Amino acid sequence: MIEHIARGVYYLEIHLLYASIVWCAAWVLTSIRGASATAKYWIWVAASLNFILPLGAVIDKLWAAHLSWARPIGLIGDVGLSVSRNASVVALVWFLGATLMLARLWLRIRSERRIAESPAAREGASETRWTFLAHGVPIRFGSTRHVPAVGGLLRPYISLPRGIDHLLSEHELNAVLIHELTHARRRDNLIRLTYELGLCVLWFHPFVWVTGSRLALYRELSCDESVIRSAHGGELVSALAKLADPADPFLLRASAVSFIGPRLARLTAAMPEQAPLAANILLAVAFGAVVLASVFETVAHTACCFIAKV
Repeated sequence: MIEHIARGVYYLEIHLLYASIVWCAAWVLTSIRGASATAKYWIWVAASLNFILPLGAVIDKLWAAHLSWARPIGLIGDVGLSVSRNASVVALVWFLGATLMLARLWLRIRSERRIAESPAAREGASETRWTFLAHGVPIRFGSTRHVPAVGGLLRPYISLPRGIDHLLSEHELNAVLIHELTHARRRDNLIRLTYELGLCVLWFHPFVWVTGSRLALYRELSCDESVIRSAHGGELVSALAKLADPADPFLLRASAVSFIGPRLARLTAAMPEQAPLAANILLAVAFGAVVLASVFETVAHTACCFIAKV
């Protein structure tokens, strides 16, 4: 029994070791100037999924019989054996942590739904209207007092507060819509939820926690890139200033001005840099090479457990 547990722990340790190396590569590569924020955002999406999906553990079941040269990492194997001897305690600690994280996620989702279903929201529901579709995404004006936001997972929609068309000029509103449309078309809500579920499972890993802030930063910067490409960067800056107006407290929401420093620096640049295609390709190739190498190394260091069994 201990042997089976030790094998499972060893697989997990190897997976997290190389997922952490991929994470470090993502940090270094996305810190290099030149590539677009959109490319960097997808790098972090891939890095987060790499933690959640142990590709190496799946592949080594197919390749194990052909990797007679594979060798285990002795130190990690010893740690796995030590952990397996205290499996009940470790499992209990993990379970309590995962339960707390799931409860935290559930409370957040419930709080958002409660706001959406509040008496004020229900009162305004009859006044809510779907005005038009933009690139297949419904745009809704409602009487609930909140900032522009994207709702829904598989069928996203954009929700705008009533009166925003009077607060913002036509060009400012277009800039806001371009930003929100990018979120909606990429299913950013679904990506965020997937990451948060992974965090509930891997709550003990500090890199997984930091990934959330990296995802959030490049998620916003990449949406701003869409606005810059449409030549509405200045209008979005003006819109952000109005949406954060202290004279209107209901608009003081973190989502409206999240990562405001980096965003304003990018949006107000005299000549915003357009990332060359070559830089994006090089970034993707370099990161892809690291991911493939990590998968290969994961297979190489876990296949031996199957070989010993053959």
